[in-house]
Amino acid sequence: MKRTMQVALATAALALVPQLVQAQEMEKSTAVKGGIQMKGWMGKVDGKEAKAGLTVDSAKFVAMGPGMHATTGPAITYWNPEMKGKGDYVVKATFSEREYMGLNNHPHPYGIVMGGNDMGTDNESYLYCAAYGNGNFIVRGMGPAPFQMNGRGGTSEAVHKAEAKGKPVTQEIAMQVKGDKVSCIINGTEVASYSKTELVAAGKLKSTDGVVGFRMGHNTDAHIAGFSIGKP
Repeated sequence: MKRTMQVALATAALALVPQLVQAQEMEKSTAVKGGIQMKGWMGKVDGKEAKAGLTVDSAKFVAMGPGMHATTGPAITYWNPEMKGKGDYVVKATFSEREYMGLNNHPHPYGIVMGGNDMGTDNESYLYCAAYGNGNFIVRGMGPAPFQMNGRGGTSEAVHKAEAKGKPVTQEIAMQVKGDKVSCIINGTEVASYSKTELVAAGKLKSTDGVVGFRMGHNTDAHIAGFSIGKP
């Protein structure tokens, strides 16, 4: 009887997987009015978002308190062309979701962009490290096609987890270039690192030098505080 119950539960769990995947795939980007209201900043939505008719004006990026606030809309990358990293540097910011999964039906990422070159064009390249409010993180980039450095993502105890949907969660995210190593640091812990030769290659980065910024997944709302660039 016990064995039969275990098999039944396992079968039921497997049956839910396609439904969960389908639910995630069905979640469409919902346009938000506002556009970029931060002087000197630029943005670009992902290719599939652009094909769906969404633009930077389909998300809202504004100054708020001692920082900035972004609400999407389409998955989007923001950068300031005057802010560039060269040689050894670290760029960081603190991202705060006031309501975890407040605009979506599954966790969406947000994080730091570095090594940006030819930004806003069809030949752009950059790397980003982003966290989710469920303890996961990803290291990915554009070169100019999307590429992944840690597959579909990884987990780390350093990444904060929201108590539940609608609860607040905060992540301090940094990307650091020091010598031959490029690191993703979340809440003070290095969660991933790569050599420059792994990153500066065909289909990936043109250089680790370049503009810096941040990236927001679609249908995501977060406050960004303490955005800065300096020496490691």
